[in-house]
Amino acid sequence: MAVVTMRELLDAGVHFGHQTRRWNPKMRRFIFTDRNGIYIIDLQQTLTYIDEAFEFVKETVAHGGTLLFVGTKKQAQEPIQEEAERVGMPYVTHRWLGGMLTNFQTVSKRIARMKELQAMDAAEDGYAGRGKKEVLMLTRERIKLERVLGGIADMSKVPSALWIVDTNKEHIAVSEAQKLRIPVVAVLDTNCDPDVVDFPIPGNDDAIRAVKLLTRIVGEAVVAGKQQREERQLAAAREAAGDTEDKRDADAVQASQATAEAAAANTDAPQAVTPVEQPQDQPAQGE
Repeated sequence: MAVVTMRELLDAGVHFGHQTRRWNPKMRRFIFTDRNGIYIIDLQQTLTYIDEAFEFVKETVAHGGTLLFVGTKKQAQEPIQEEAERVGMPYVTHRWLGGMLTNFQTVSKRIARMKELQAMDAAEDGYAGRGKKEVLMLTRERIKLERVLGGIADMSKVPSALWIVDTNKEHIAVSEAQKLRIPVVAVLDTNCDPDVVDFPIPGNDDAIRAVKLLTRIVGEAVVAGKQQREERQLAAAREAAGDTEDKRDADAVQASQATAEAAAANTDAPQAVTPVEQPQDQPAQGE
């Protein structure tokens, strides 16, 4: 079954690129033609690259990896956050902090500070003994940290891969991922550089519908990977307990054979004959 159809891509406007004067020559191989000064992306290639990216994300998650969703441009913020929260993955929808990957140790300290302030705010007497000005300053600090780091609050280590919308805008994230050799899956418009992405998906990164569709596809890959991971864990647990499928089949065959043998034994056994009492001769009348 196809991950997505050509009709869905066309309806979402994934085939529309940038103006012909705003392009990257390296994207030439992904361009089908141009119309009215706008490049048209070859969706046949897009379908192929979507399948490759889908399989990669699914396998990454199936092996216990995490995918960081990144999209700070206005069109991408809502789809990125919604899909990441739906599949339980970290995300960045506001400003990308420099060093979020390469200096994750420091970033994790800021995450711990944010959680500390959240716990303080949730407690009834969390601000006990503090003045109004200090409480106001702490509240502002918490809101600022939540805005920037809220999406990665549960990310305990560097992610296994990144999903990026608009690699030109998120060039710092791409650069950090390259330094740490973290694979990047990204949608590439006609003004992007395909060489900096491991799993490119040629498409429109400006239209909200296009971004939403492509991000949903990546989210579905995450869901499929989680299901595969659960199936593998269940199979491993059964194998560790000696409850493999072959053993269950053998037990079922043994049980059916035992039932058949018992039935055959009952059929072959001699049946006990109950003697029938003969009626005694009645004395004739007059005797």
